[in-house]
Amino acid sequence: MIELTPKVPDRNPFYEQVGGHETFVKLVETFYAGIRDDEVLAPMYPADDWDGAVWRLTAFLEQYWGGPGTYSEQRGHPRLRMRHNPFKVNPDARDRWLSHMRVAVDSLELAPADRDLIWDYLERAAHAMVNTFDE
Repeated sequence: MIELTPKVPDRNPFYEQVGGHETFVKLVETFYAGIRDDEVLAPMYPADDWDGAVWRLTAFLEQYWGGPGTYSEQRGHPRLRMRHNPFKVNPDARDRWLSHMRVAVDSLELAPADRDLIWDYLERAAHAMVNTFDE
């Protein structure tokens, strides 16, 4: 029997190109290693839910970059601004977040074009999360 419906790849080629699940696990684990000791950012994360925070960011980034849709399947639409609204995300918090994420992205040793594509998204997302200019 001839199949008339074309096969659609389950994943975006970029997700696989940068190393798939293992790459995003390393990115997030490296990121949270810095967050744990950050005096401004660490208190924003529930001490009893670090594993949950790691899972949520990993699943979100994987889905965004073309990996499994597990994040939306389990949590619904990402609604990033709404989910971050309870926290004081000022320019200092944003810059600290970006600093830890820069270390994490650089640790992946991606091809420059891939690294820049991911970094551009993360930088734009961080700026979009700012919800106050209060100290």
